[in-house]
Amino acid sequence: MGTQRTDASVAPSIRLEATVDSRRAGLRTDASDAHLVFQLRPGAYNDETLIEFLSAFHELEQQRAVLLIWDGLPSHRSRRMTEWVASQRNWLSIEPLPGYAPDLNPIEQVWGNVKSKELANLCKDTIGEIAESAQDGLDRVGDDAQLCFAFLRHTGLKL
Repeated sequence: MGTQRTDASVAPSIRLEATVDSRRAGLRTDASDAHLVFQLRPGAYNDETLIEFLSAFHELEQQRAVLLIWDGLPSHRSRRMTEWVASQRNWLSIEPLPGYAPDLNPIEQVWGNVKSKELANLCKDTIGEIAESAQDGLDRVGDDAQLCFAFLRHTGLKL
C-alpha cells in the first residue's frame, strides 16, 4: 500500500473550495500536516478495490480523519461506494471534483515531480523496477507536507 503514517492526531473541520474542473487525487490532511496516500497496483480500480484500500488505510490510521479529493471516476459514484462512504462518515470525508481539468488536479503535479526526479531518464529492465522507483518518488512527495500543500495551492483549491 502506498505511503502510510501513524499518529494520533484527529483532523479538524476542513473546507475545500473548488471553482473549476479537476480529476482524481487523494490527500490526507489535518491542516498542519499532510501526506499523499497512494497505492500502485496492476489494473484499474473499481469500487471493490477502492473499498479494500480505504479499509486497510483506515485500520492503520484509526485516529485520523481523512479527506479524499475525488474526480468523477464511475467507481467513486457507484451505489456500493456511496453506501460504504456513508457508513464511514465518522472518519472519512469526500470532496468530489468535476472532471476534465487536469491542470487543476493536484495529482498531476505529484506525477510531474516524480517524473522529473525518480523517473527522469530511467531505463530499467522490468515494470517492477519502474514501479519501485515510482513508489520511492511517491513516498518522497508523501513525506513532505509543504510540497503536498504546494501542489494543492497550485491548482487554486483551498483548504
